[in-house]
Amino acid sequence: MKQRLAFIVIAAILLSCHSSNQQEQPLKTSIPLEGTWELISGTTIVKTDTTVTDYTKNQKMIKIINATHFAFLKHDLKNGKDSAIYESGAGRYTLVDNQYTEHLDFCNAREWEGHTFNFTVSINKDTLLQTGVEKLENLGVDRFIIEKYIRVK
Repeated sequence: MKQRLAFIVIAAILLSCHSSNQQEQPLKTSIPLEGTWELISGTTIVKTDTTVTDYTKNQKMIKIINATHFAFLKHDLKNGKDSAIYESGAGRYTLVDNQYTEHLDFCNAREWEGHTFNFTVSINKDTLLQTGVEKLENLGVDRFIIEKYIRVK
């Protein structure tokens, strides 16, 4: 009887460890997002107004993606002279097929923290295309974005 009870306890412990480890595994996908990406252009559409930004002039932004988290950093290229730019944020993400969802846990614009943004991503050679809606009703933000990144080698 004691042996049977010990077997049941050990089996329960092993099963609980196995299922716990499974939950921590990131979702597998065929899109190789992990790495460092440099933003080269962005298109923002608000209602009928479209703005295209060349991120290779006067500023630089990178996005770093690992198995479970992302981070982005943007700054001006004039060391803060003239117009100083600095933006950063980070958080968790999920990727299912081509649906990429960012959960923004940290941001220098603190009112953006705690929000979730859904995007569609695709990769062609060394180019990442990310499209989707950024919507924050409390800030009056409602825009469609198209961002083009290249992989940093």
